[in-house]
Amino acid sequence: MAFIKIQNVIINTNYIAAVKLDNQTGSEVKSVSVLLVTPKFPLFQCESISPNLHNYEWIEFTGQAANALQDYFTSYNNVIDLLPQSQESSVV
Repeated sequence: MAFIKIQNVIINTNYIAAVKLDNQTGSEVKSVSVLLVTPKFPLFQCESISPNLHNYEWIEFTGQAANALQDYFTSYNNVIDLLPQSQESSVV
């Protein structure tokens, strides 16, 4: 289990499902978005099983935080790119 600290936010990397690099916000500011998926626990064990057992939330970072995430997720030490460069543009 690893953690990433971005300003005052600490993210458990086990809960990161997706990362959008090089986003543009409405005001044309560069941003990086992280999709977090966390387990949803029922308040009582006897509750019926919900078909959606996870919480999904996109968190958007801008400025220095976006730059730090961009560096982290484009580092070959942290992420292995499985697609050749020529195929990346066609897969979205």
